[in-house]
Parts: sequence; C-alpha cells; structure tokens
Amino acid sequence: MADLTKMLKAAREAVSRASSVCREVQRELESVQSLTKDDRSPVTVADFASQAVVAATLSELLGHRITLIGEEDADELRQQVANGNTTIIDAVVKSLASVWPDATRDIVLDAIDLGGSESDPDAGSTHGFWTLDPIDGTKGFLRRGQYAVSLAWVENGSPILGVLGCPNLSSDFQRPFDDPDPHGVMYVAMAGDGVVELPADQPNAHGVAVERLEPAEGEPIRMCESVESGHTSHDDSERILEKLGEPAEPARLDSQAKYAVVARGQADLYLRLPKKAKDGSGYYVEKIWDHAAGAIVAKEAGVAVTDVFGHELDFSHGRRLEQNRGVVAAPVKLHGAAIGVIEHLGIGR
Repeated sequence: MADLTKMLKAAREAVSRASSVCREVQRELESVQSLTKDDRSPVTVADFASQAVVAATLSELLGHRITLIGEEDADELRQQVANGNTTIIDAVVKSLASVWPDATRDIVLDAIDLGGSESDPDAGSTHGFWTLDPIDGTKGFLRRGQYAVSLAWVENGSPILGVLGCPNLSSDFQRPFDDPDPHGVMYVAMAGDGVVELPADQPNAHGVAVERLEPAEGEPIRMCESVESGHTSHDDSERILEKLGEPAEPARLDSQAKYAVVARGQADLYLRLPKKAKDGSGYYVEKIWDHAAGAIVAKEAGVAVTDVFGHELDFSHGRRLEQNRGVVAAPVKLHGAAIGVIEHLGIGR
C-alpha cells in the first residue's frame, strides 16, 4: 500500500527544487543563449535539469527506484557527450549546483533517464506511476512569462496526487501574468483531501486551502486560455463564450498554470479545444503530463474537468489521453453549460 502522505511530501520537495532551478536558468537566459548560440537552449537546459532533480529527489526521499513517465530522455545528451560536445550537459549540471551540489554529468544523465523510459505505463495494471512535465509552457518560459513544473501520481487511470509549481505566478491577483513573482506559488492536491496554495520556494509551508465557488449570476465570464493558439482554437472559444454570457477580458497565459488560475477564481473557464493534428491524421491527442497535475489541482478545488464531450480524463492509455478530445475546466454549473454549448456547436465532432 502506497504511503501517499510520504509521497506527497517528496513531491512537494521535488517540485520546489525544480522550480528553483528553472527560475535560475530563466534569470540567465541571455548568457545560456550566448554560450550555446541557440535561442531555445535555455528551455532545453531547464527541461533536463528539472527532470533530473525531480527524479533524483523522489528516489532519494522515497528510498527506491521510481517509475516516472516524463517528457525527456538523455539519449541526445549522451550522444553529444560521446561526440565531445559537453556544452548543454555542463550547463545542466551548473544550473543544479544550488539544490544538488554533488551532481555530476553521469549522475544527472542517469536521473534524466529515470523519466525517459520508452515503456508506457501498463493500462491494465493497478500499480501507479509518476508523470512529469519538467517545464510546461516553453514559450512562456522563454518570454519570461508563465510556465509550470507539473508532477502527479496516477493510479487506475486517475491522478491521485498532484503538485503544480508555478515559479512566476503570484498569489496577488492584481499582479500581471507577465510580471514574474520572485517566489512563485505551488499547488498541492490529494484526491479527496482538497488543495492548498503555498510559496513555491517553501515546500514545507502549511499552505492556504483553495476552494472554487460558482461565478455570481450575471457576472462577465473570464476565459483562461493560451497566449498563442497552438493547441486550441481562439475562434471557437469566442463562439462558446458568446453563448454562455457576457465575456470579460480573457486571462491569457501559458502552461498548466491555467488550471490553477481557474481553481483559485482568477478566471472562470479554461478551454483547450480540439485542433486538427499538423499531419492531417485527425485531432491532436493530449499528453498525460500536460494535464495530470493541473486536473487534480482544479478538481480538488471544486472545478469540473472533462473533455469536450463531458467524459472524465482517462490516464490509463499510456502516454496520451487516447480516449479524450480537448479539455474543459470550470465550476460545475458553468462547466455543464459550456459542454452543452460545445455540443450544440458541434465542436470536436
């Protein structure tokens, strides 16, 4: 029987350390870009460093080898090292110095690979697994906007624990999303036990309970959506909002921080509407690590989270949400109205 309390404590520490590392890399964007001659290299460094420190921290604090389904593996880094190019791995090791001072190239590469296994979680198994997005919202990271470190424990197709680190998000609703908070916030959720908000750099803080209420009747509805339309359709979002009531200025930010913004009442509705895959093969299928932590944080605050057909998100089909299309997150009554509008408009069919 898993010790969920111990696991959640380890997850809090892991996400806090990763948030600290990501914040440090983001502060040094220009120097990393200059060193590597690549504008996207800082997010590459931060991705690898975040995954390494999360995997290592979970293994250390839980005392056993973990099962972690993550976005990265170390194959490319190992190939670079074999070819005599150590620029990226050395930048990764350097970025970890403040939270993992005895890290070395080999230790870090092994830690990254803990989350980079090609094997999928067994859909028929009752055993759980961790899933991680080391940096969710790469464009937000590069523009010094919002991004998230998203870690969840999944059992029987559903997230049971979730820790969502938002290193640039402020607890102050008046602070603009493009004005990074020096401490950030972290959301910690356990199924049936609610969700709390605490500073991202204080993983052992008590935290403040987050509980979402329904929007007041007649109030404008504030949509929470991506800054860019890469994974959703802003046109369809506007059509839905027109049917639901008077729209407010949308809250546009990157990453699973959108789940937290809806959960805490700073926005009312998060839509990730289906878009055709770039290769024309059908609709884009969401990755599990892009939603697991955010979904349980929102649900434990009182937000309904489903796909566009009103089906629960099913995390039991490997690395992707194969049985779902799109995501709708909103307080229960508004969520029901949104699903009705989506069905009426035929979106996702």
